[in-house]
Amino acid sequence: MRRKPSRERQSPRAGRSRPGANEQRPERLPAPAPGELSAAQKEAAAELTAGPRGGVVGPFVAALRSPELMGRLQRLGEYLRYRNALGPRLTELAILLVAREWTQQFEWAMHVDEARKRGVARATISAIARGTRPSRMREDEAIVHDFLRELQERQDVGDPTYARALGAFGEQGVVDLTALAGYYVTLAMILNVARTALPPGKRPALRPLPARRRRARV
Repeated sequence: MRRKPSRERQSPRAGRSRPGANEQRPERLPAPAPGELSAAQKEAAAELTAGPRGGVVGPFVAALRSPELMGRLQRLGEYLRYRNALGPRLTELAILLVAREWTQQFEWAMHVDEARKRGVARATISAIARGTRPSRMREDEAIVHDFLRELQERQDVGDPTYARALGAFGEQGVVDLTALAGYYVTLAMILNVARTALPPGKRPALRPLPARRRRARV
């Protein structure tokens, strides 16, 4: 009778999964009290509040600790979210793909309803939440999905996928899509490090993804 391998002999990656964010852990960088803000922080918060976001929420609560960074970050994000070359439906799809890759519960909770509102199918959203490729997508959604999946898993995009994206969105669209993903990765990192709490009434919707080995580059 064969002996089962001991835990010590198993691969260190065996059975491991990525830790989920925001799951019953205290916030590291909660909202500071108004009286604790510096003049630079008050100025940055006022600028953010006057824009389309309407307040200091989510990753910007943590980013407020570095007010100049927050100001520059939110101005970049204002273009990438609201005025990029892709349009709102593909923008929201891309944000969900980043949130899924980083198991970022806050980012997902803030954008899933908007993605549905903009026309992303519920079946597509459910498949992304499970970490699987949706079986039915619009052609432009499939291009965004495959482009970002390759970029996030391989840190590269193959020539066939790049050609599809270029044909669909043009050079500006390809650059905007890449920058959009990078921007929301930055926000996901801030949220995960800060352990930002979910909005009131929201529960974690994403299970941690299995750990993946990085593909060797040739």
